[in-house]
Amino acid sequence: MSEDRLAAVETRLRRLEDERDIARMMASYGPLVDGGDAEGVAALWASDGVYDIDELFLAGREQIGEMVRSAAHRGWIRQGCAHVVGPPHITVDGDDAVAVCHSLMVVHEEGRYMVRRATANHWRLRRADSGSGSDSGSGSGSGWQVVKRTNRILDGRPESPALLAGGVRGESAGA
Repeated sequence: MSEDRLAAVETRLRRLEDERDIARMMASYGPLVDGGDAEGVAALWASDGVYDIDELFLAGREQIGEMVRSAAHRGWIRQGCAHVVGPPHITVDGDDAVAVCHSLMVVHEEGRYMVRRATANHWRLRRADSGSGSDSGSGSGSGWQVVKRTNRILDGRPESPALLAGGVRGESAGA
């Protein structure tokens, strides 16, 4: 195999591994948040990461961890809830990536399960070991961390589907 061909295969393999690591990191959010693991959830984000939800804006790991430790969130866990993150569309560009997916928050109320929220999710990610200032010793162990996650309810507002379509094109939301 020529050196050029070997380099091309290594580049393709690295991209596939990056996409797999990002998808696994994203998929860990639901089990961690539903398990009440505040530190595990917070570690998915870069130390300066942001979680921008319709009704909340959380800056930094401490605020993200506090969301999981909050009385409201603990109440959801006690009552029964599932944060389900759909399969992502991931665009990797070196040490940065954009991913989009849908998510559902399913809650147990009055003896049955109901979808409380259906949201568009746009994730900006950074390779933690890229020397970009993230502390690579923390996080999910995948080497990728969330720089910014933006969630918008899918309730007919134009912003929500725009997040999804832009992310499929690899565009950053509110960079």
